[in-house]
Amino acid sequence: MYKTLLLLFGGAFGTGCRYFLSISVYAIIKRPSFPWANLVINVSGSLLIGLLAELFETRFLIAPEVRVALLTGVLGGYTTFSSFSFETYSLLRDGELGLALLNATASVFLGLAAVWLGVRLAQAL
Repeated sequence: MYKTLLLLFGGAFGTGCRYFLSISVYAIIKRPSFPWANLVINVSGSLLIGLLAELFETRFLIAPEVRVALLTGVLGGYTTFSSFSFETYSLLRDGELGLALLNATASVFLGLAAVWLGVRLAQAL
């Protein structure tokens, strides 16, 4: 139960960070023609998950609850793209090029197809 609560609080914190950064980016870029905030959030989240996951595995002994709260909770709330990126990297690191390509390709194309389908379903209502 403690682990779950840490995860939930971490997720709420990460979501707040995402919102704050998004507002900050668009306060600087008044009329965006590109989703700059999302790009900044996804890239920074990917950098952070790579950095923290490696540090937690090789340099610092971190309690499983703290690891879950930070990597899954905070960064999951901040961006799920970081998890996608790290999982794809892990497949590449483990020599699973085919699975990494499948994960990347399927995630992007099926995600876009799901958005399109959701829009079409909403339009049909």
